[in-house]
Amino acid sequence: MNLFWSLFITFVTLATLMGCAALILWCKKDLNGINDGEDMGHEYDGIRELNNPLPKWWTYMFWGTILFALLYLALYPGLGNYKGLFNWKSSDQTTRQLSASEETLVKEDGINQYAREIFQAQEKYGKTYRNLIYVKGTDTFLPLFEVAQNPEAMKIAQRLFLQNCAQCHGSNARGQAGFPNLTDKAWLYGGEPQSIKNTIENGRQGNMPGWLSAYGQEGVKDLAAYTLSLSGRKVNQEEAAKGKTRFVVCAACHGTDGKGNPAFGAPDLTDNVWLFGGSRKAVEDTIAYGRQAVMPAWKNILDEGKIQLLSAYVWKKSQPLEIPANKPSSVSAPVEASL
Repeated sequence: MNLFWSLFITFVTLATLMGCAALILWCKKDLNGINDGEDMGHEYDGIRELNNPLPKWWTYMFWGTILFALLYLALYPGLGNYKGLFNWKSSDQTTRQLSASEETLVKEDGINQYAREIFQAQEKYGKTYRNLIYVKGTDTFLPLFEVAQNPEAMKIAQRLFLQNCAQCHGSNARGQAGFPNLTDKAWLYGGEPQSIKNTIENGRQGNMPGWLSAYGQEGVKDLAAYTLSLSGRKVNQEEAAKGKTRFVVCAACHGTDGKGNPAFGAPDLTDNVWLFGGSRKAVEDTIAYGRQAVMPAWKNILDEGKIQLLSAYVWKKSQPLEIPANKPSSVSAPVEASL
């Protein structure tokens, strides 16, 4: 915070407290020369107003709140850049990674509340947490498939999902317009456990270019007709035939059969799953103006163990309710931990 805003906040805060104190003193003064208990000369609906003083218990409580505020501002940060006598802070707002926040706890003499709580939680639950994701006695992760079969691991993973992923994908992981449904089989970058982990860890950036300037409105309509026909939708066959000749440009990403390409994050156009809406208008808008989407990377926010849990949870959400017990664990090779 720069000096101007620091002084501005300090002035407004102290001026407000002084104003409250002045208001109490003003209310205690007899400004009309009328003694306590005398009639003020006002009447409403048969009720006369008397010049009664403020209740002492109320006045003392009001003064108490002002004194408490002053004491709090002296001990804790609240007046601009002033750190308080206790040098306490809820968290280090300059950090963007959990590891950096933990380092603050060691480097600074002040109390970093958030970092301290994280450290205490790791001390208390660290062993239990490790048993859920590591091969016993090693620093090697269990295969994601095995983690997904552990009910206790999935309970923790569900909480992680609700805290970090539900804002976009929904608490039930079914997504919304522009945010994929994680419970179906329509994976843009592949639905294998390791592919899901790569997506969570490193993020994704999707870019569908717009074709309105290249093909015009009529060309967009033709392309939309052909695109919809790939998933069995009823369309104008004449428009679809014209759109098929233009689809050669789209095939570079979506393939000549329209089944997509996980290497590019190009969706399958034959499964009738539409990320930005499957109406004729929505598909035309996608072709005409393009779409941009970003999945943030979590590797600098969550440690690799938590990403391991989340990956297993997300993968399991798209699987049958009962996962075959003889499912080969090779679907996800163990990954060496970097913690």
